[in-house]
Amino acid sequence: MLYLTLRQFEYVSAVAHSGSLSAAASQLNVSQPSLSVAITQVERRLARKLFIRRRGAPVELTDFGRDYLAQVEEIISLARQLDDPARNQRATAGRLTLGLFEDLAPLHIGRLLNALRSKLPGAEIRYRIADFETLARDMLQSRIDLAVTFDLGLDASFLRRPLASIQPHALMRVDDPLAGLQEVSLRDLGQRALILFEEGLSVRHVLGLFRRIGAEPVVRHRVQALEVMRSLAAHGDGIGITYAGSKSSCAYDGTPLASVPIAEDFAREPVILACPLDGAKSAILNPASQAIVEAFSRE
Repeated sequence: MLYLTLRQFEYVSAVAHSGSLSAAASQLNVSQPSLSVAITQVERRLARKLFIRRRGAPVELTDFGRDYLAQVEEIISLARQLDDPARNQRATAGRLTLGLFEDLAPLHIGRLLNALRSKLPGAEIRYRIADFETLARDMLQSRIDLAVTFDLGLDASFLRRPLASIQPHALMRVDDPLAGLQEVSLRDLGQRALILFEEGLSVRHVLGLFRRIGAEPVVRHRVQALEVMRSLAAHGDGIGITYAGSKSSCAYDGTPLASVPIAEDFAREPVILACPLDGAKSAILNPASQAIVEAFSRE
């Protein structure tokens, strides 16, 4: 809890610069007794004297008071900046925070940051990588302006713009009987032990695909990282299912890995560009959104 207020800081500054309580009271449009009480309250809170007050003589700062005044005026200056709507609009107009779902980030972050910096020269571009729920919360709390994600965990509070439609892949050992197929069906995979991501919405989504065909597969592993999934799958410890494709045909340790597309059309999942409804008014979002859409169209 803060015991001293910004108004009390203004009182300290006014008295220090005017050299008298009466002049400061007139400047602040308060009574001299009220000002005197406020200064006394500050000094009691600090357990130090800020001013030397003598009858018939100008008010003087103590040595401690001089140091304290410098800090007080920094706070007042910052508060005035924060209270200036025009300045705040200028400050945020040149800054953008992009959110990326954690499985999509490794595939797209470098290209998207380059596209944004090219489209918005001079703007400060930030990014945040997170799970579905964190992305949604941070957009609603204005920590993220735009997010590249799957359309999972978002309600009617968000605008959506489609970017791509991704077919999931099954990851497995290169000598697995399914590895030589052009496509693999969910029904075939439903008989195998699976490796899924730990993220709740992701697990429910994938298991929901199997429920559509009446299958209840066994989940052997739930992992947090794609490379962990790829390593387990490459060594035959289950079939990984991911929407985060990779151009590498080997796991992180160099073991060969097969990646086979899943055949069912209903398993495809849209990648979207999302932003909160009230965030769409920001001037920087339109060119930023266009840069991201163009980057996906060039894939």
